Amino acid sequence: MVNGRRSAVPPWVLAVAAMLSVQLGSALSVGLIDTVGAGGTAWLRLTLGALVFLAIARPPLRFVRRPDVPVILGLGVTTGLVTIAFLAAIARIPLGTAVAIEFLGPLTVAALRSHNARALAWPGLALVGIVLLTEPWRGEVNVAGVGFAALAAVGWAVYVLLTQTMGDRFSGISALSMTVPVAALVAGFVGVPQAAGHIDLTVIVTALGLALLLPVLPYALEMLALRSMTHTAFGTLMALEPAMGVILGLVVLHQRPTPTQIVGIVLVVIAGAAAQRRGRRPTLPALLD
Repeated sequence: MVNGRRSAVPPWVLAVAAMLSVQLGSALSVGLIDTVGAGGTAWLRLTLGALVFLAIARPPLRFVRRPDVPVILGLGVTTGLVTIAFLAAIARIPLGTAVAIEFLGPLTVAALRSHNARALAWPGLALVGIVLLTEPWRGEVNVAGVGFAALAAVGWAVYVLLTQTMGDRFSGISALSMTVPVAALVAGFVGVPQAAGHIDLTVIVTALGLALLLPVLPYALEMLALRSMTHTAFGTLMALEPAMGVILGLVVLHQRPTPTQIVGIVLVVIAGAAAQRRGRRPTLPALLD
């Protein structure tokens, strides 16, 4: 509902558009990674994204309490590290495979949050799907790429938990106006040395476009979608993200999955949707916007 009227765009369309923006931003980042490295790409994308958020929202620093500081810093550091790890992964392994591995993080959180021992079977099913995706029996597994994606999965799980805590205190873009600048600073430790000597106007314009695709546009679309969707429905829909990673990897990067890998992606999507179905967390009213 917007100003008392139902939006003309269905909320699920907004959620799907957010996912497409995330995966398109990831796919298009591969070209920039070749120029400034994974760390440089993360640093430029997060820095420009931070500038956008700061331009449209003033950080509510006067409302920050002492217990909020570790959460803000933790979320910012996690965001920076996850971004670097994921970009390092997609520089080495197919986008769909990296997304599926990273998806294990929030999937496991959703399963544990269900307080149902049987729900732990869903991360197991997703793990089977990831084995099919990586096809280790071919002897061509990029260990570094899988390792970076697994690190991103752990980081994303932490990110989910910290975001919930952050959301209990702050809402809207105000939270990102505090955490994304921290993430940019963290990424700078790796990114500045990698990008040094390779930055020109083309790189900056490209990085700005990528920053709008991820994180600026997806966050705005997700906020609009969540106004009309339950968190459970939204989380279930987001289980499609690994499949979108495969599709964008095929269309943009020409990464053609094998039939076995397609089966693997289907298993990950099923596991994600099933885990989210009973993983709803009671929502608390945010104090600040």
